Amino acid sequence: MITEKSKAPDFELEGSDGKKHKLSEFGGRYLVLYFYPKDDTPGCTTEACGFRDTIGEIRKAGAEVVGVSKDGFASHGKFRDKYKLNFLLLSDPESKTIKAYEAYGDRGVFGIGTLRKTYVIDKQGRIAKIYPKVKPEGHNEEVLAFLKSSGS
Repeated sequence: MITEKSKAPDFELEGSDGKKHKLSEFGGRYLVLYFYPKDDTPGCTTEACGFRDTIGEIRKAGAEVVGVSKDGFASHGKFRDKYKLNFLLLSDPESKTIKAYEAYGDRGVFGIGTLRKTYVIDKQGRIAKIYPKVKPEGHNEEVLAFLKSSGS
């Protein structure tokens, strides 16, 4: 079970930039790693656009944002371009990283799949904050407030 202060599980996933990415490349700064069910759906779009709109402040607070879903590279590219997303999206088609971060489970009427869950990982690769049940509207603001209060 992942808890705050746990070491964050490593990953290697393909990004919307066409490159493979690992957790270690984000060392030395905070990482907002958020999991979401599907590209270009209402809640996921609201959440992504919120991060897009505050990415400057989030980066100023010493953090980077990365979104993860099962969607493939082509879907991520369309989603990124359509909404002018200015941060990395990672593709986890087999849900290995999604499951490692305990972001997979019962979604009620939507069945079993990726849960909307966010982790803030500190500069040493440890979990600093977990948002287990994210509401898309305003989530970016609560994450930004945490980053500012933690002195990232």
